Amino acid sequence: MTDLRSADLPASTTLSSTLVARLRTAIMNGELVPGAKLVLDRMRASYGVSLSPLREALCRLESEGLVEIVDQRGYRVAPVSRDNLAEVIRLRAELEGLAAREAIAHGDAAWEGRVLSAHHQLTRCQRGSRSPGEQEAWERAHRAFHAELISACRMPMLQQFCETLHDQGDRYRRIFLKDHTPDPHVPAEHAAIAQAMIERRAEDAVGLLRDHIERTGRKIMAALCP
Repeated sequence: MTDLRSADLPASTTLSSTLVARLRTAIMNGELVPGAKLVLDRMRASYGVSLSPLREALCRLESEGLVEIVDQRGYRVAPVSRDNLAEVIRLRAELEGLAAREAIAHGDAAWEGRVLSAHHQLTRCQRGSRSPGEQEAWERAHRAFHAELISACRMPMLQQFCETLHDQGDRYRRIFLKDHTPDPHVPAEHAAIAQAMIERRAEDAVGLLRDHIERTGRKIMAALCP
């Protein structure tokens, strides 16, 4: 793990944000496994930080549902479960659908261009090779694509909720991909969603997005939570 003291961090808030990002990535990619106890002294040494920013970072991740507080003082990585995944799928389908509808209503030509650009960047990423670097590049592009779809919704709180739920869903998907090949239907689904969005076909776009989220979720649930 990288020692954050060596980075050029001008303020404690920057340190905290950087640490949150590092820990979130470690949770998302499975370096910190679901249900694992987070030993603060060990983490302080590994990440090269003091206790205060570490606790602050863990509290922020707790608010995102990626970390749980245990016995008021301890922490663990949030476990995974069928019920939690089902809730994430349902909330993502509802809230991202609402955000997509609002984005279509308010988005301008520049937004359309950003959606097309984000989709183009996603299609350029190699996903099937399974090399860590290429998979991580796909993950970044995938996250950027879904974020751009709803970026014009003019509802920042809704966008934040969607981002948190996307992280929750991505954790399950990354676990799934450790032992399964990428879904071959996903690229076509992304293309259809993007086209419906920029053509302002709200009902089609929301329906396609819902189907994409729910179908992917069902496939992951069948594999991970039988």
